[in-house]
Amino acid sequence: MSRAFFSLLFLLLAAAPLRAQKQYVREQQTWVGVFNQTRYSPRWGSWTDLQLRLHDHFVQKKFQALARVGLTYYLTDDVRLTAGYAYVHHYPDGARTVAQPEHRPWQQVQWFTKFPKARLMQWVRLEERFRRTIAENEPTDDFDFNYRTRYNAALFVPLTKRGFEPGGVQLLINNEVMMNFGREIRYNYFDQNRLFAGLVYQVNKHGQLQGGYMHLFQQLPAGSTYRNQHTIRLFYFHNFDLRPTPPPVPTPSPSQP
Repeated sequence: MSRAFFSLLFLLLAAAPLRAQKQYVREQQTWVGVFNQTRYSPRWGSWTDLQLRLHDHFVQKKFQALARVGLTYYLTDDVRLTAGYAYVHHYPDGARTVAQPEHRPWQQVQWFTKFPKARLMQWVRLEERFRRTIAENEPTDDFDFNYRTRYNAALFVPLTKRGFEPGGVQLLINNEVMMNFGREIRYNYFDQNRLFAGLVYQVNKHGQLQGGYMHLFQQLPAGSTYRNQHTIRLFYFHNFDLRPTPPPVPTPSPSQP
């Protein structure tokens, strides 16, 4: 009995330093971005987005730049499949004095649900992440690789009579959770959660401006370090429909048989 007691006591004392080793990195960032979805035909369209992320008291240093493109197949007006490529440029940060590039193929299913007084947008995305490794503060010819899955849900609720029409204002509640997997992932299968709340202004029938606050909580690769990030997010979304408008069907006159 005493041996079991001392063994348990030893395990508790040994685990205490591990709990104490957890570290939290607190940051303030600003994210700005432009997003476009264009439909060229009944079945085909494209996705493009460009983002810049700043940190160190929100705006003092560049943190990350991202360019993403994709080809979209429309199963229906409300269900879309997209596959594409993203390039991510990680600027020097902390002890790392060189930039780190990342190549990121991605695939996604996106769907929309309309309610009488709200709209819900959801997507599930799979990413293949190839990040150039850094050794002794120098880039190498090797890449780290892992998969990442993402689930995103965004709820839009009109706040004014115009609703989703030009000039309307909406409340946006948005949450996205990301999970890592692959042979090189050992300590951070959970990657991050992004919770956003803000306002949407419907600029015109093609575009909307989103602005608000996002809290990002991320487990870093070491597993014992977490990022607790307060973020100002400003995005502009626009959608174009370039499908040719079908000619109007002539209405037969009463004199025709």
